[in-house]
Amino acid sequence: MTDLPPDLPRLRTLETWLVLTLDEVRAAIAAAEQREQERQRGIEARPAPPDWLLEQGLNRDSPPVQVHVGDCWNAGKRRRGISRSEALQALADGVRACGACRPDSELGFLEG
Repeated sequence: MTDLPPDLPRLRTLETWLVLTLDEVRAAIAAAEQREQERQRGIEARPAPPDWLLEQGLNRDSPPVQVHVGDCWNAGKRRRGISRSEALQALADGVRACGACRPDSELGFLEG
């Protein structure tokens, strides 16, 4: 058995402290569960990645740099999702295909 005080006033004080502490723990658990539910909803609501990416140049007047497969690890930060036809058109217009993900092979694009 634990070493509890023998007198009623100290036992009541201990009980009050335990109730308050338990309320705090339950509130922390509820907040953690809420955060987890929100995280799960965010994961479920996340849109699917685009199938193809066009990596933009350094400014808006620069020509595109590369075409990538949608989940390419090598795609830069300045990119936007494009359709299959836009990816084929970009490759036909001379935009370079990424050497890591090889979108030209994925698209069946043959130069010429």
